[in-house]
Amino acid sequence: MARTPTRTIDYGNLMHRAMQGLISEVLQGVAENGLPGEHHFFITFDTREDGVEIADWLRDRYPEEMTIVIQNWFSNLTVNPDGFTITLNFGNSPEPLVIPFSALRTFVDPSVEFGLRFETQDVEDEDEDEPDGEDGFDEDDTVEEPATKPKGGSGAEVVSLDKWRK
Repeated sequence: MARTPTRTIDYGNLMHRAMQGLISEVLQGVAENGLPGEHHFFITFDTREDGVEIADWLRDRYPEEMTIVIQNWFSNLTVNPDGFTITLNFGNSPEPLVIPFSALRTFVDPSVEFGLRFETQDVEDEDEDEPDGEDGFDEDDTVEEPATKPKGGSGAEVVSLDKWRK
């Protein structure tokens, strides 16, 4: 008796796309109007991901992950459906970066204690004949953990910012 594959709602993939859309919308607003108030972002991304374009010396220094800060000095921020480009200052040297949304690992806005973490799991596709679902009904290979820390102080911290503080 052959077992019929069961289709399930892929909440992880749906959340992943929704969180990427949220980041896209936030960055598009910043590209058009600048950073409002005290907002600033710590964005960690996988430098090995397809589509990431960074200077060779940055890739040598950050062979797996890199965290950028969008705050005081940035230019040429553009957002497209797949990711964003930005020029940042590294030791008085402007460097353009191309970062696909698929490379994002964390997005944190410490001014309002908001953060998102994107975790990936290496799961082998058991059924190679099945197409990847754009409808959200497939096996989940990505887990998102949106997290906010309420003003009351109870809640999980997504990223410790202590390592960036002087």
